[in-house]
This record gives sequence, structure tokens and C-alpha cells, in this order.
Amino acid sequence: MATKATLAATVRANNGKGAARALRRAGKLPAVVYGHHREAQSLALDAKAVERLFAAIGSGATMIDLAVDDQQPVKALIREVQRDPLRPSSVIHLDFYEVQAGEKITVDVPIHLIGVPSGVRNFAGVLDHLLHKLEIEVLPADLPDHIDVDVSELEIGSVVFVRELTVPNAEILSDGDRVVCTVVPPRVEEAPAVEAAEGAVADEEEAAEPELIRKPKAEEEDED
Repeated sequence: MATKATLAATVRANNGKGAARALRRAGKLPAVVYGHHREAQSLALDAKAVERLFAAIGSGATMIDLAVDDQQPVKALIREVQRDPLRPSSVIHLDFYEVQAGEKITVDVPIHLIGVPSGVRNFAGVLDHLLHKLEIEVLPADLPDHIDVDVSELEIGSVVFVRELTVPNAEILSDGDRVVCTVVPPRVEEAPAVEAAEGAVADEEEAAEPELIRKPKAEEEDED
């Protein structure tokens, strides 16, 4: 099931880049909550509380009990996390989506690969993880943190497709033909092209070196 956490917020009246910068200087983070027929509402969060939240929830699909201005908390999903492009670990804005218990939601859930494939253990193959999130439709109460895929029996050449996955009480929306992961043969490093090119140039230079032509001895003597 999805991780649950609580976060307090206050309504903010001022919007725009200037207001957001002032908010961050004061140790707060701008946010917005929307969904379930409600108007988008601008919020302010405590930056330290958000930092603790992300340390606790990791990268899973997370349901938040969002308490706005000491009102009864609402169930909300973190829909988008905006980060500082110069400091990717620093969150600068959050989007929340309010949900209702009987209303299905569409969400991307992380895919975790479990185990070491046989093709990797025994034949030095390489596991390529190509699809990292699965889009599903699910009731909030059935939302998983992540989806585990056991890859321990995969041999070299084995492929796991989306259509092979199942998520309890959820409908998978991702294309069934997408590849989740595959085990490929060991990657053999080729000889550096530079060395090969240098060898070819050396051969050409040797072949092109002018031959010293000398006249037969008898001719030399005649000329004298």
C-alpha cells in the first residue's frame, strides 16, 4: 500500500515569482492543491517539514494527509515536484491532487526490480532496466508504494513486458508491449579505433616510402 504521511499548510494570497522567492527566504515553500471539483488553492509549506517528509517517503507513490489552516486533513497525492535545476536535491514547489475514497485515480508507480538475474550471475550478462514507472488506475485505498518485479530467473535474452505484470485491484494503463527490462550479453569492448587508424596510416606511409633507385655498376662506370 502507499505510504501515508501528514503535512500542514497555510493558504497564501500572494502569487508570482517574487512572492515565491520571498516565501523561500522565509523558510517556506510554495505549493498548490487542486482536484475533486475544487478550485486550485495556493499554499505555503514549512521547508523543513517537506525535507523530513521526503526523507521518510522515498520515491514511492505517496498519499498525504494535507491539513490546510488547521482544517480537517484531506487526502492528497503529490502530483509534481519541482526542483532547483542547479541543486536537484532542493525542492522549490509542490503540486498536490486531492482524492476521494471512492474515486479512482491515475498515477505513475515506481517499478522495483528484485533479485539478480541468472544471466548476470552465471554468464556475466547485463540487466537493462528500461521502464521505471507504470501508469495505473486504482482506488486510493489500493494504491501501492511501488511494483516489485522478480528478475532472478531471467537468462540472457529474456525480456519482461508490461503485459506480463499484474497489480492487485488496479488497471494497468501503460502499453503492454513496452519493455520493462531485459538481460543482454556481456558488452565486449572493441579495440580503440584510433589505434587501428594509426596502424593503417603507418602501413600506408611505409608502402609510399620512395625506393632508392641506383644505376647498375656498369652504367656508372660508363658515365665516368
